[in-house]
Amino acid sequence: MKFSVSKEKLLAGLQTVQNVVSTRTTLPILSNVLLHAADGQLRLTTTDLDVGVSGVIDAQIEKPGATTLPARRLANIVRELPAAEVQIEIDAKNVASIRCGQSFFKILGLPEEEFPPLPKFEGAKTFTIHQQALRDALKKTSYAISTDETRYVLNGILFSFKENKLTMVATDGRRLALVDLEVEFPRSQEVEIIVPTKCVTELGRLLGDEGDVKMSVGENQIAFEIGGSLLVSKLIEGNYPNYRQVIPGEAKERITLERETFLNAVHRVSLLSSEKSNSVKLVFTKNNIEIAANTPDIGEARESLAVAYKGREFSIAFNPEFLQAPLRALPNDEIFLDLIDEMSPGVIKIQTPFLYVLMPMRIS
Repeated sequence: MKFSVSKEKLLAGLQTVQNVVSTRTTLPILSNVLLHAADGQLRLTTTDLDVGVSGVIDAQIEKPGATTLPARRLANIVRELPAAEVQIEIDAKNVASIRCGQSFFKILGLPEEEFPPLPKFEGAKTFTIHQQALRDALKKTSYAISTDETRYVLNGILFSFKENKLTMVATDGRRLALVDLEVEFPRSQEVEIIVPTKCVTELGRLLGDEGDVKMSVGENQIAFEIGGSLLVSKLIEGNYPNYRQVIPGEAKERITLERETFLNAVHRVSLLSSEKSNSVKLVFTKNNIEIAANTPDIGEARESLAVAYKGREFSIAFNPEFLQAPLRALPNDEIFLDLIDEMSPGVIKIQTPFLYVLMPMRIS
């Protein structure tokens, strides 16, 4: 096989697929990228057996064919090449000769037959969503995914397709983020699946602002088609906990806050919270919130914010990192903080279908 392609295109193609490649693998083939050259296009594919990514770039194909080469090593070589046309020729023993300007490299590959094929999705349930809407929804939820591997059903995002909407939920047991998106599909397509963190991360990288993404849900597998790219992943098996019962009832107080001002104030005050007493206290008085952190062996910080608040005086404490996470992910200028009392979860909302439930911390 023989082809030539610009350095920029080849590097962009490799960067699209190389994140999936595992650094610690017992199967050498899983460290490789599958290169398939035909019809003026070069398709690059990688997999770690759980998640697979495939993308295409335009190339001049002199001799069609396929091989696999070490993904990270190839990317490192291409990154350092001069900005010129890259010529790659692969012989019958899967040895690749790479020429660019005055540079020459020879690297050893493995036959394409050893590369595990990506799953096929025949008879799968399919859904179409606008790329930007899905990317936005991932950004608003993914930070709340649990990293605790003992509760593996929480190591991903729940995608619940019910009643012409997609509800996406992430929780780690101490906080919960939820977004609703309107998606049209017949009742026979209703399904609930858990998409793992690694797939969520790759999906976030692939999604753009324009066009649609086609999702295919098969038995224990999911595929996302985005332009010329394809992302496939195993799903997390198991039942997601009933997230509805975590969402508190009617709020007694609603405080309207300017997102960025509130975020910056919480961030500054949290500089004096420690790992041991990892909390910031919000004290509500007439037309004012005081944000405070007090750590006996470090010191204390306080900041006041003027807000339109007419309710009763009370205080509630939250983990500062958990309080800041949704504020960083939301684009809105204005947010609502809904509260019931000192011991009930707080809820952050915006004008669109999104909510974030945060458990309070005990104030000693």
